[in-house]
Amino acid sequence: MRKHIKPANIRLLVALSAALVTGLCQTATASTICVNQGGTNGCKATIEAAVTAASPGDTIQVAHGTYKEDVVIDKSLSLIGENDQNTIIDATGKANGVTITNAHDVVVSGFTVENADAAGVWITGSSFVTISANLVRNNDKALDPVTPSCPPLKGTPFERGEAEDCGEGVFLSAVDHSILANNTVTGNAGGILITDDTGPTHDNLITSNSVVRNTFLDCGITLPSHSGAGVFHNTISGNDSSYNGGPGVGIFAPGPGSKAYANVVINNHLRGNGLPGVTMHNHAAPVGPPPPIFNDNVIVGNDISANSQDFEDAATSGPTGINIYSVGTMTGTIISQNVISQEALDVVIKVPAAGVPVVQLHLNNFTDKQVGLQNAGTAQVDATQNWWGCSGGPGANGCGTISGSGASGVVFSPWLTQPFQSQQ
Repeated sequence: MRKHIKPANIRLLVALSAALVTGLCQTATASTICVNQGGTNGCKATIEAAVTAASPGDTIQVAHGTYKEDVVIDKSLSLIGENDQNTIIDATGKANGVTITNAHDVVVSGFTVENADAAGVWITGSSFVTISANLVRNNDKALDPVTPSCPPLKGTPFERGEAEDCGEGVFLSAVDHSILANNTVTGNAGGILITDDTGPTHDNLITSNSVVRNTFLDCGITLPSHSGAGVFHNTISGNDSSYNGGPGVGIFAPGPGSKAYANVVINNHLRGNGLPGVTMHNHAAPVGPPPPIFNDNVIVGNDISANSQDFEDAATSGPTGINIYSVGTMTGTIISQNVISQEALDVVIKVPAAGVPVVQLHLNNFTDKQVGLQNAGTAQVDATQNWWGCSGGPGANGCGTISGSGASGVVFSPWLTQPFQSQQ
């Protein structure tokens, strides 16, 4: 007996069949293009020639060698180097090593990218980009470190608030839903810059990178809002950001209308940086213009040690683990489960009162037995359930202390009577 199929089900089957055929066609038509320095065996001699020849969805495989190029990618493709130690994009005299603009579903993996005037890897106006397993080193070559300033380079929209570099190791602006993973970023003026110069930058994952020994001028991983489009919902996870000139991780909403909010800094190793391990600044309280949005950032589970003090208007009196400074009001900051050591001041907060606690500070281990928390502003801080170095709580003999003009605005009881142990 024939089984009757309803018209709605027929339409569904047709749609599924069409989707399957489309997927098969895409798989069948996607191709692999090879590159080697001699252009032999049917391969291209340059990476840029392969990119030009590629169709969306293609894979470009690059043999070992040195390629003197600024590789510009404006379509969906995978660019795979043989090995990040011997497959080199040498951008000497060029703006960037790899430039990704107005593209989606791009993968770049397995290269050394070095010697660019601006950024090693420059990404703007793009989504679903993966940059993994690369060595990005010795870029920012056009920087004048004396001024410091970066002369305009043809065709490159330089970030508005970063005179200390020309683009850093990796630059993101107007980028969303992208991943930077397992890269080594070293010897640049700054490490990784995540900003909003050309549009909002959000929902990106920066994970398991080694961002170390970038120069004295700039930060390891920086999230500054320059245009007001916003830097938000980004996750900085499991990175080693150490021995950089600025902070290990910096979140900045510097002036009226800037937006750096709801970012997560989790499980990073932040040691020996030239500013506090995590540094957050807002420098201008607006009169008339829209206020900055500097709320709901989360700092959790980080290992922070042996960093430097902050300077200028956000100055701290000694080496500092976390410094939060804002002229304008901010709320919703969470600092939790961090281990802070070898600092004179573990956490410094200088923020105006907002009617509610502006910072939730819980389950941290303040191991130095010096200043666990300095509340230098007028804001309320909920600092219950922290380990202050001994079972007696803040101010007890051998414990860390609470200091600052706003010390009376800190709630610290109950406290932990033994160090917090993460369940992870």
